Amino acid sequence: MSEMPPEEKRTPNEAWFESRWWWRVKMWLQWTSWLQYLPNLVVVLLLLVLAGIGALIGCWPIVLVDLPLVLAALLFLNLIFDVVTVRYGYHPEEPLPASLAHLDAFEIMRARVSCRSFQKRLMSEEHRQMVLSLAEQNSRPENCLSPSPIRFEYVDNPLVVWPAVGTREFLVAIAPREYHEMAVVDVGRSLQKVVIEATRQGLATCWIGPGADHKSIIKHLGARFDPEKDHIICVCAFGYRSRYIPLAIRLILKTQRHRLDVQDLFYADTGFAKPLNTNARPYRAFGRCYEVCQWSPSSYNAQPTRAVVLAENAKIQRVDFCAATHSRYYAMVALGIWLANWECGCEALGKVGRFEQLAPEMRGKEPFPDLPRYVISWVPEEIP
Repeated sequence: MSEMPPEEKRTPNEAWFESRWWWRVKMWLQWTSWLQYLPNLVVVLLLLVLAGIGALIGCWPIVLVDLPLVLAALLFLNLIFDVVTVRYGYHPEEPLPASLAHLDAFEIMRARVSCRSFQKRLMSEEHRQMVLSLAEQNSRPENCLSPSPIRFEYVDNPLVVWPAVGTREFLVAIAPREYHEMAVVDVGRSLQKVVIEATRQGLATCWIGPGADHKSIIKHLGARFDPEKDHIICVCAFGYRSRYIPLAIRLILKTQRHRLDVQDLFYADTGFAKPLNTNARPYRAFGRCYEVCQWSPSSYNAQPTRAVVLAENAKIQRVDFCAATHSRYYAMVALGIWLANWECGCEALGKVGRFEQLAPEMRGKEPFPDLPRYVISWVPEEIP
């Protein structure tokens, strides 16, 4: 089963629940990639039961018998179609997606969505080399915020992941076994920069955290992974988007479109009592930077990141990025993704700045609460 980061270990109740046989069956279905087809089958069986009850009581035959049977037949046909086309890949060859190079930085970041179904073809050599080159470049020490090294290992085998289907190529994000908060932030920031450029080139991507089976990943990494020194933070799938998606995953995607309002994520004070008016001066100078952070991916779309934009004398003094939960891994990866999107947006607007961890005495008189807790600041620099 998937190895959890140390602080993400289960509570006693969760441990009890996950020791039950039905949970083990669910996990077996998940790791064998059959779980995404199960909801169709369950609904079909429930409809057949309803039709059987309707036939027995002989009441409202159109509503209780005919309609359930028609719906059951349609869902069963859809299930067969999904298994044939997605599970076993029997469908016409799909075209390669078009490049999005004509879009600006903000449109590219907004265009990027998690891909849940990939084409069976591998990336072209040009695209693969681009991804590998960017991964190596963005993980260099001089491009990271922490002195603790991170790296991305390429795997071209169908790892055991959930819920994406058809995944064949991955970057595995690895940080030191000994926990370093900013190294985990670096994983999110560095990998998101690769994702943004991949999106520009028409590639599909999918961040996978708790839905990845670490035993499967470690097996494929082989000698490239040292369990005494390395820790897998997350993986990201790369490839080409497929139009063939299981019905259950389509429905899941529709439930994941929601994001908190910008005013629930950005604040004008360290007490998080004053939602930021992004249309007021001087905050509006950062335009869509707030929006691309709002739509950043996070584990389960939990959005565990907040920011405080501090201004004085009609000028932005700094932006403090904070974690809204005590999670040391998933929240830090999400915060790193925010940093990458904020940085990319600022570059598009010609805003120059740097990330810096400020000591408490340098942050002003008002302290931060326990949650959201301060992590790092973006400080604007004067352009000579």
